Amino acid sequence: MAAKRRKLSNPLALAVLVTLCQGPMHPYEIAQTLRRQGKDTSTKINYGSLYTVVQNLEKYGFVEVADIERKGNRPERTVYGLTGAGREEMTEWLSELLARPVKEFPIFETALSLLGALHPDEVATLLEERVKNLEVQAAGERGALEKLYESVPRLFLIEVEYQLHMIEAQTEWVRGFLEELRKGSMLGVEGWRHFHETGEPPPEFT
Repeated sequence: MAAKRRKLSNPLALAVLVTLCQGPMHPYEIAQTLRRQGKDTSTKINYGSLYTVVQNLEKYGFVEVADIERKGNRPERTVYGLTGAGREEMTEWLSELLARPVKEFPIFETALSLLGALHPDEVATLLEERVKNLEVQAAGERGALEKLYESVPRLFLIEVEYQLHMIEAQTEWVRGFLEELRKGSMLGVEGWRHFHETGEPPPEFT
């Protein structure tokens, strides 16, 4: 079954809907809550665009004005709450994302698809550098996660666990690919090398 075409597709909109499940908030409070709960590590949060997202959610009836806050000389703040339609949209959208894999386009995958433009020795050097960076990143994530386990329920750290496992899986794959490059056992590597050293594409490249 094809995925439902949604009126809003920005992941930040889903994050706003989920955040409002905790209670009515004004946009600035929504942004602060997302950051305090560490959701800015998995969702790109831009304060300026968040206002637009909230306005669009209101336009489609997913949120509604719950209150107008007035405190002293401060500007009025509009507080938004989740509507029944918003709760239904949130549930359907989140369920769909969890159940159905979709094709994503990570930038590293793009780079891998184009690496033939570089000499294999240069690629090996660059990937060696990437492995070192990934190892540092994984160590930092692992240390932070272990610290967070002391005070934060695991339910709220699942995305951090996933990020760590993805880093570790990528590191393992890059190491394996590097070994093939070093040993020359990768199918087609000699033709790739020949092309960069002579400028003549081998038959299998044409």
